[in-house]
Amino acid sequence: MLVVGAGSIGRRHLGNLKKLGLARLAACDPHPERLEYVASEFQAECFPTIEAGLEKFRPEAVFICSPPVHHVAQSMQALRAGAHVFIEKPLSDRLDGVEELKEETIKRGVAVQVGYNLRFFPAIQKLKELVDAAVVGKILWAHVEAGSYLPDWRPWQDYRKSYTARRELGGGILLDGSHEIDYVTWLFGAPEEIACMAGKVSQLEVNVEDCATVLLRFPGGTRVDVHLDFIQRTYSRYCTLVGTEGKLQWDLTSNSVQIVRPGVEVETTKFDWQVNDAYVAEIAHFLECARTGATPKFTLESAILTLRVVLAAREAAEQRKWVSFA
Repeated sequence: MLVVGAGSIGRRHLGNLKKLGLARLAACDPHPERLEYVASEFQAECFPTIEAGLEKFRPEAVFICSPPVHHVAQSMQALRAGAHVFIEKPLSDRLDGVEELKEETIKRGVAVQVGYNLRFFPAIQKLKELVDAAVVGKILWAHVEAGSYLPDWRPWQDYRKSYTARRELGGGILLDGSHEIDYVTWLFGAPEEIACMAGKVSQLEVNVEDCATVLLRFPGGTRVDVHLDFIQRTYSRYCTLVGTEGKLQWDLTSNSVQIVRPGVEVETTKFDWQVNDAYVAEIAHFLECARTGATPKFTLESAILTLRVVLAAREAAEQRKWVSFA
């Protein structure tokens, strides 16, 4: 396995690949100090460029963990080298080249998966099950939130140098925080209209939006507001889905999903798992698809939808108008 990008998420994937029993690991990164770390920590073979890694290591699978601006081009390189490809979210920071990537994936017949790991959270899977079964009736509206503090994300790194803080690398909370938008589209499909208020409201030294509220209107009338930020000093991640017969609530802090209905005792399901378990589950699924030839259950098409929604939200914020989504 070749991991492209030896930053925070690349290191997590290297550790989890070792946990899954894979011994032949490699990484490429233009920063020598990062390569020194992964060589020591994970006994990974190291290369300064993806070209060198693909030519000399000849991996069966490649994990693209570089800044989003490089994702599509590097994924194409890996596909053309005959590898299965796992792409960290977001798929890209633009739609350029995305359709060509999809066509190349079909042509090569390999496994390609994008790292939206919330779909592997047992609690989010439970929400999907409850929504599909209409346990609280039709969902009328929902509030989704994810907030934290960017300088705490990667303590070993100056946050100002992270891709999240830099628009030219594909940063910003809309792209880097798109996990929430992804699971909303998993629950409800593609929206019809999008509005968004987004911008820099903190004193952090970034050139991207650090706070965004996205409004989504779905076919059938469901409304969803998604709040994302990296300026909260305490961690927040939860959602409330309000239906005609009650509501569903998820909170990551309590690791639980609740069904709340009038005149009925609240039903609470607690989950005994850690956040890293979802990272392990997503790459285990990808590797199984690579081994068997199966199609990943969360397709490249779904990641393209998420990217399109994010870019439409950014357009809506910049132009201060509702954007039709088709």
